[in-house]
This record gives sequence, C-alpha cells and structure tokens, in this order.
Amino acid sequence: MDSHDENPYDLLAIEADGSERWAFGTGFSDPLEGIDAGVPAGLDPAALARYCLALGDDALIYSHRLTQWMTRMPELEEETALANVALDLLGQARMLLSRAGGILGRTEDELAFLRTEPEFRNVRLAERSDADFADLMARLFVFSVWRLELFEALTTAPDHLLAAITAKGVKELAYHRDYAAGWVVRLGDGTELSHRRMQRALDEVWPLVDELFRPDAHALAVASRAAFDATLDTVLATAGLARPELAGLAGVGGRFGRDGVHTEAMGYALAEMQSVAREYPGATW
Repeated sequence: MDSHDENPYDLLAIEADGSERWAFGTGFSDPLEGIDAGVPAGLDPAALARYCLALGDDALIYSHRLTQWMTRMPELEEETALANVALDLLGQARMLLSRAGGILGRTEDELAFLRTEPEFRNVRLAERSDADFADLMARLFVFSVWRLELFEALTTAPDHLLAAITAKGVKELAYHRDYAAGWVVRLGDGTELSHRRMQRALDEVWPLVDELFRPDAHALAVASRAAFDATLDTVLATAGLARPELAGLAGVGGRFGRDGVHTEAMGYALAEMQSVAREYPGATW
C-alpha cells in the first residue's frame, strides 16, 4: 500500500502535472476561455467595472448567507440542493469580480475580502439573514426570479464577457427559481401553520423588492418588472398566498445598497466572511 493511501489529504501535497481534480470545482476548463476581455468601444471602463462589481456583490453576499444554512436543512437532499445554489452564486461572483478586477487592476480576492462595507454595491435583499426555512425559500424565490430576468436581458449586453457570464448563469438561476418556487407552493398550500409562516416570510421580504427595480445609471440592461410580477402572481396563486401590499424599505438620504448604504445585517455578514482573510493577509492554502 502506498503511504498516501492512508491519508487522502496527503495527495494535495504531491507535485503533479496540473491536470488533477482533487476537489469539486477545480481542474475544469475556464468557461470564458477565448472570449475577448477587452472593453468594447463606446463603453466606459469604470462604469462597466462598477456594474460587474454590483452584480458580483449580489451573488457573493447571497452565497455567503446560504452557506450559513449548511447543516441546518431539514433533509440531506435539501442540504445538497441549497449547497449547489450557493456554489452557483459563488461561481457567478468569482467571474463578475474577476471581470471588474481586470479593469480596476485588483484581484477577485482583494475585492471580496479587503473592501469595507460602503464599498459593496449589492442590493439589500442579498444581505438579509433568514430567520427560518420559510424566510429562506421566500427570499430565494424573489431574488432568483429578479436575477433570472436581469441575466436573460444581459445575454445581449455589449460587453462580450458580461454577456457570456450571464448566459452561463441563466440555466443556474432557472433551477434556483424553480427549486424555491416548489417550496413556496408546498408550504403555502400545506398546513395552516406552514401557510401562515410562508405568508409571513413573504411579508418580511416584500419591502426589499422595489429596490431591485430602482434605476441604475451604470446598468447595461434592466429586469422586466412586468415579467417579475407575472411569475410571482402565478406561483402565489398556486400556493394560495396573497401578494403583500407593503411599502418599500426607504433608503438613507435617498441612497440604497447600490450606493454602498446597507442594513445592519451587512456588517455582521462581512465580519464573518472576511475574518480569516483579514486575520491572515496574504495567506495561502
């Protein structure tokens, strides 16, 4: 028996030709390989970087929130499904932050772990924590429906790299939407208790919806509010749930998440997400 057979983690230290796949997500080809990374004529590089950063921050912060649910899901199958959703969003975040970083001269890790809270441009829906499973599914459903509409619109964006990133994300987001919608229907059309908790979860999330459709001067496409509403209405009707009639959460001095103004929840999320990188700057493993 080879000595490494006793401890598979020793394999990580073996020098090899780089073709190994020692963990999920490594050793695969770059999905954006061969696509022109130059900024097309007519686009403002700074504005493009800011927009990619905002979309990347949405995915990064949301992915982190989902990973906080690992080991807390009611069934192993749901644990695996949610982990896949989190990984999909993390993959989107990496590509988008890399696109922004390539323009700004910064690495994706620097953008993820070394920025301060006001420098993050994610919508406030992404940073919210979930109190229970109904909250988790209601927020994921709303976020996925909106992001899918936005990514579909961005597949024809003038920046070829951003168009390729969003085209890849469309299939992932369609799964996220369908997965969350299934649970919204199951809980809404389930017992009296599950119905009541899902309706409460929708009511909790709803004040953050209007912000998703605020005008953004740097946006290269917009999500259709009409299509978003149509999808929600269909799922809520099937679930026997009522569309909340609640006002949107106000900004601070007219500024919102895209302006770097966040809720109290954001600081706690960043403190946890960035703690290792800030404690051991430059560390590798």
